[in-house]
Amino acid sequence: MKQYDAIIIGSGQAGVPLSKKLAKAGKKTLLIEKGVVGGTCINDGCTPTKTMVASARIAYLAGRCNDMGVNIKGYKVDLKQIKKRTRGIVLKSRNGAQKAIEETPNLDLVFGEAMFESDKIVTVKLKGGKTKQFTANQIFINTGAKTIIPKDIKGLDEIDYLTSHSILELEKVPEHLLVIGGNYIGLEFGQMFRRFGSKITIIEKSAQLLSREDEDIASAVTDILTGEGLTIHTNAKISKFRQKEKGKITATMLVEGKETRIKCSHVLIAVGRSPQTETLDLNKAGIKTGEKGEVLVNTKLETNIKGIYALGDVKGGPAFTHIAYNDYTIVYRNLIENQNLSIKNRPVPYCMFTDPELGRVGITEKDAKEQGLKYEVAKLPMAHVARAIETGDTRGLMKAIVDPKTKKILGVAIVGTEGGEIMTVLQMAMMGGITYDRIRYCVFAHPTYSESLNNLFMTLED
Repeated sequence: MKQYDAIIIGSGQAGVPLSKKLAKAGKKTLLIEKGVVGGTCINDGCTPTKTMVASARIAYLAGRCNDMGVNIKGYKVDLKQIKKRTRGIVLKSRNGAQKAIEETPNLDLVFGEAMFESDKIVTVKLKGGKTKQFTANQIFINTGAKTIIPKDIKGLDEIDYLTSHSILELEKVPEHLLVIGGNYIGLEFGQMFRRFGSKITIIEKSAQLLSREDEDIASAVTDILTGEGLTIHTNAKISKFRQKEKGKITATMLVEGKETRIKCSHVLIAVGRSPQTETLDLNKAGIKTGEKGEVLVNTKLETNIKGIYALGDVKGGPAFTHIAYNDYTIVYRNLIENQNLSIKNRPVPYCMFTDPELGRVGITEKDAKEQGLKYEVAKLPMAHVARAIETGDTRGLMKAIVDPKTKKILGVAIVGTEGGEIMTVLQMAMMGGITYDRIRYCVFAHPTYSESLNNLFMTLED
């Protein structure tokens, strides 16, 4: 059994930088990875999907170029070329991360599946079938999450359904893609493949897309997608699949209680993700988990077992790459720099990279109502934003929730081109305590998207 100071299970967006920093701080560190270095983000999440989204945007713009006075007779989507470019970017990121790990003194990288034997011992089943045991006083779990596969749909296990991972491997653009799930992953893929040429149908069981967002924000996104030709069914649920031959799938669904059938060539499962903990044997270490299998942690990211921590999606809560990375910085600074940092009350910004995108931070209007807060809402359609008019895309809106007494910004949602960047400007204002009445008269460069924050807050009467 080999002794280390620290063992990290999983090489995601928390595991990789944490392993390098711990090793550089003098701790003999082991990083265990069951698949490939980089986790979901690099391999089948942010990096490949946003690369493909960029190609889809160019296809969309090519289709609109005549409206902008640039005449192009036609264009063709080459999915193989898109995949080649995407794969190159993924491999560059993955190989760069692995090389940095291998070149870091005091840091070992082992490929295999890890499981706990006790709170200090980890067994690794190596890819060749052999096992090795390692021990350390500090262990960090960064195993991420995986696609939830519904168990209540008859015939699902009899069709070749896609996940957010396997859809990236398609060699041809689907003729008709049926997307189960009207949230961030499903909508990004739905719009992307619509722009590549697929017919798209989205099925969402809730009354609106993006069930966690305010109704007006969800409505704006819905209008954008339907405007591009996507078919969307809310209050809908798939009950059964039947596939007679490859590429011909019949789905039976209930839409607002009425049964109907739809034929498609491909099905994407995008109903959510769950923490990857089932193979870790956490019970042998005495580590407590929640109802969805998530590792339970305190505000310092430590489990109920001293010296064992969980970072990123595996601990439940906001499942974003930037949260996993922030988890790493908190744990490292607390353990190595003797700081007293906590995840409590940290901002949780996020973006959905449809086009135009959604940028969100802070509370929604629904949250404000549920919390019984006194609040006001500032809204500005992107049709009133000069930069949006000039660039030819006025879809979406800016929205902010504010405290009328303190004039602090409580929450922001931006649906529009560069929505994430505009949101980030207001996030920094929120973090710095800059009130909306100051932003109202701030001097921004003209003509930028953020300049219209002046007009957004002028909609509020003092």
